[in-house]
Amino acid sequence: MTFQISQRGKEYLETAQTLLRAAQTMTDRAIAGQLKALADDYQRRAEKASHVDAAKASARSAARSAPYAFGVLVKVRQND
Repeated sequence: MTFQISQRGKEYLETAQTLLRAAQTMTDRAIAGQLKALADDYQRRAEKASHVDAAKASARSAARSAPYAFGVLVKVRQND
């Protein structure tokens, strides 16, 4: 399944890429390994954030269209 990456997800991915670039320049393998692990974590956060943001957008859309869900707008009757 493909999905659109949210702005928040893009920011996480940019951070992950920065961490990976830093890891590649490290001579200390232990620190490089920690940076790579952190980059992996940020990639997972990017995916999760995009899924959450998509679900929120879908819920907002559904909430806006709820009165028209069955093609009928129900009028409330007022007693005078």
